[in-house]
Amino acid sequence: MTKAITEGLALMPLPFASGLANWSSLNGRPGDPGYAGQPNAGLVTGDVDFGSCLELQKTSSTQRIRAFAQTPLRADMMLKVSVRLKAVAGNLPSARIAAWAGNASGSNVGAVPQTAAAVTLASYGQVVTLSAIIAAGNRSGVDLVWGAEPVFAHIGLDLTGANGGTVRIEDIRVEDVTLYWLRDMLDLVDVRDHGAKGDGVSNDLAAFQRADAAAAGRSLLVPAGSFALNGNLTIAAPIRFVGTLVMPAANRLVLTRNFDLETYSRAFGGDTPGFRRALQALFYFSDHVSFDMSGRRVELDAPLDIAALSGQSSFSTRRVLRNGALNAVASTAWNTEAFTASGTYNPATSHTRLTGVTSLANIPVGALVEGAGVGREVYVRSKNVGAGWLELSQPLYGGAGTRSYSFRRFKYMLDFSAFSLLSRFEIKDVEFNCEGIASGVMLPATGSVNRFQDCLFNRPRERAISSAGTGCQGIMVDHCQFHSDEQSTPSQNRRTIALNVNANDAKIRNNRVVRFRHFAVLNGTSHMIQSNHFFQGDDETAGLRLAGIILTQTNVATVITGNYVDNCFIEWGNEHDAQPEFNNEFSFGGLNITGNIFIASDVSPAFRWLVVKPYGPGHFLNGFAMENNSFRVFNATIERVERQDNSLATLDFARSRDVRIQGNTFNQVSQSISNPLLISHVQNTAAETWTVDGAGFIPFGGRIRMVEAVQSETALTNAANVARYIAPSAWPGQGTGGNQVTLRWGEAVKGRAVVRMRMDLPV
Repeated sequence: MTKAITEGLALMPLPFASGLANWSSLNGRPGDPGYAGQPNAGLVTGDVDFGSCLELQKTSSTQRIRAFAQTPLRADMMLKVSVRLKAVAGNLPSARIAAWAGNASGSNVGAVPQTAAAVTLASYGQVVTLSAIIAAGNRSGVDLVWGAEPVFAHIGLDLTGANGGTVRIEDIRVEDVTLYWLRDMLDLVDVRDHGAKGDGVSNDLAAFQRADAAAAGRSLLVPAGSFALNGNLTIAAPIRFVGTLVMPAANRLVLTRNFDLETYSRAFGGDTPGFRRALQALFYFSDHVSFDMSGRRVELDAPLDIAALSGQSSFSTRRVLRNGALNAVASTAWNTEAFTASGTYNPATSHTRLTGVTSLANIPVGALVEGAGVGREVYVRSKNVGAGWLELSQPLYGGAGTRSYSFRRFKYMLDFSAFSLLSRFEIKDVEFNCEGIASGVMLPATGSVNRFQDCLFNRPRERAISSAGTGCQGIMVDHCQFHSDEQSTPSQNRRTIALNVNANDAKIRNNRVVRFRHFAVLNGTSHMIQSNHFFQGDDETAGLRLAGIILTQTNVATVITGNYVDNCFIEWGNEHDAQPEFNNEFSFGGLNITGNIFIASDVSPAFRWLVVKPYGPGHFLNGFAMENNSFRVFNATIERVERQDNSLATLDFARSRDVRIQGNTFNQVSQSISNPLLISHVQNTAAETWTVDGAGFIPFGGRIRMVEAVQSETALTNAANVARYIAPSAWPGQGTGGNQVTLRWGEAVKGRAVVRMRMDLPV
């Protein structure tokens, strides 16, 4: 490839024998003086060393020789200029390769070096060879580094030193020597060839852009060095990093063909800075919807504020973070911030606002709110320091008043809370190693259909997934594992919660959740909780158990099906209700608990798998089904599977409607329940009035509201054993607790009858 003509480009200037009019004594530009007819220049045809050559007497301090012809330059080409010469008489001069650099407009590029190192001619008749390599890139062996601006050159040489000497000069040769660097250039475009310096100071942004434009299907090579890029950069070609990049934090790097952690880690000298830069880019460019962490583990010593990192506050285009691990490293940045302040709550004015909050400036958005009258998982959603109020993620059930509240701001590995809107963001196959020092993910203020799939949340300090707003609308949590940091802690002493939801339409499916205080605290409606295994037992004998799933409003329109509910229970209340008493609204309804496995072991007889807890009076069951479930206890026996928590209020069982509890199996449970309830009553003594007792079979200790049917199983006979063919009238809700049915026959009879009774009225 050492050629005078490369890809149609004529590189060699004309030989001296073609006429000295082709050679200039200045720069070789049009109008410059030439050597034709000059008394100090002439052609020699029979030199013993050179044959035909130029004989030139030095008459000026710098005797220039430049070809009028333009030698074309390309950024990806290395040109070697060489010449042989000898001194023949007079003073001995010095000589050097020289060239005039021209840009596309024909102007000299004065910022680049245009002369090579000089060589002194030591004796007469000694042939000296001069050479220099001209190239755009700062490669080892390049003498004149010109960058990308020069596009042609007037090639030649200079004689310097004392005047009066005479030299003979062979024809100047120009060769393409790009192959000298073939080993590290094969199918690669080196950014140095387009002017990148790699000194960590000079802005190499334009050089990277030129290299990318010139790639034409080849890959870019970033060689050893530190390359400063002061601006946003998108690279369309494949790229390989040996050296590293230095970029301002606000600028982003988008690698459209290598959008993975492996490449970004090489680019920025480590997995952590590489991860930050790649995550930043994920929120901007559209060639990739997902960022591959390359199966790598990234160490985080502080929370990542994703909105600040990306420079975005609103984003609703699908993006995916996948295939890697985040590992929390101990530092004070993970410490929970804690504050105490007083504030006034007036649900008549605003059911989610605290006003007159003291020290409001100190309280961070996303802090958990705790205090009298505050339900679980209530967070600070926003605040207005000037007006002195803060907005809550949920109402408070405790009623109006001024109270003292505590605020705790947990620190999350990925914190999206500063996004006013983030939708369709997915995290797949990512392991969150919280190490007991960090929480997992804080969701955005608003957003919909964000998703976690095949993720592992390992040992979160306080929370795995938190929502302080409605960024949980339509959230999907699928095939994830949650392992708490409190495996050996008695269940009642645990503090960690796997997730909470404030909005509607959560899909929580096929997850495995191990020994948290609670699995999920769910407000909103239309949730699907399916095929999860969550267990919260401990190693205590007759240990206490806490709720696994907590539903915090009355009408939930929710399905809990196919789950493995292990040593915990479902709690259904209305703690996120500013007016928890019944106010002509939907009461407790819309819940379907179907086809689940409920187990418990080493529990007290008082344990229950379903607890309904009204936070105000007047509520009732209105549309509830618990069907085809299996209940089993190991190493203990419990009294029943359900109960009403009447610590704050009781249900009004005189208003129950559409309750279906049937098809369930009970093992090591003393009292089974059903609705409708079939009671086979035996009356041994003839009586006009029979009292049929539903007793403990009635769910929640409710009352009988309806008798659907009475069917005698034997002949009804009077005291004389004469058969009587009569039908009774039925009176439900009798007895002190309303759990009895009175059958009145009109005459005294005895026998056996099956009574189908209900604790509710059908809709």
